[in-house]
Amino acid sequence: MSLIAFLGAIELGLIFGFVALGVYLSFRVLDFPDLTVDGSFPLGAAVAAVWIVGGGNPWVGTALAVIAGGMAGIVTAWMAVKLKILNLLASILSMIALYSINLRIMGRPNIALLTESTIFTPLETLPLSRYIVYPLAILAGLAVVTALLNRFLTSEVGLAMRATGENPRMASGNGINTSVMVLAGMALSNALVALGGALFAQSQGSADVTMGVGTIVVGLAAVIGGQSLITGRTILVATLACIFGSILYRLMVAVALNADFIGLQAQDLNLVTALLVGFALVLPRFKRRRRVA
Repeated sequence: MSLIAFLGAIELGLIFGFVALGVYLSFRVLDFPDLTVDGSFPLGAAVAAVWIVGGGNPWVGTALAVIAGGMAGIVTAWMAVKLKILNLLASILSMIALYSINLRIMGRPNIALLTESTIFTPLETLPLSRYIVYPLAILAGLAVVTALLNRFLTSEVGLAMRATGENPRMASGNGINTSVMVLAGMALSNALVALGGALFAQSQGSADVTMGVGTIVVGLAAVIGGQSLITGRTILVATLACIFGSILYRLMVAVALNADFIGLQAQDLNLVTALLVGFALVLPRFKRRRRVA
């Protein structure tokens, strides 16, 4: 694997680190299986791309993408909490609806950003390759978001949200408004995913309505695989494990697709993804068997 392919995998892994943090919130903290991320990821990209192409400030476009993702999460949570629709089914309904909504926002299947100014454009004036500068900038942003998320989850509201996911009945009995916690948690989760989508579109130079397919699988692979390799009970360890899992996943995909002796090509990406996710799912079981033995 070439150095450029390696650095590109690191960059994608860091971008999908935002997705992993969002999936961690819904899947681990709230115990809410959420497929909305397959729609909120391209939603973030679509909102940011349309705003940038329209001549808007890319930072404002990124912020609007985060808000749009949060609104998508609220809709999913509202259907589950207020309409009593099964969590998984509510997220599927949102995911399907977001496909049409994203097409409406973009007005066409894809938007090119190669000639537009993005939040990464000022970095191109630095005397370093974009393959080095972009990952460093994304890492800095990811570090800030991770620190803020850890601070939130260890606050009083964050503890209430974690209690809601752990035992809703007990949390409600202790005076916690579990409905509000689910709404807030899902909004935050999909806002992070949409942020990843906005950064992905600006980094890769385009937004596509189909770019969210399989996002939940990538997020789960990062969360489950990372936490299988890095174990710990603290929130900090858990979030860092998710980010590590995201980077490791992208590196493994890059290695598999660039290893000539394996014979895989770009069209085999979904096959590689399925194999890696399957490995991430069975890894905790093997580790438990070794401990028992």
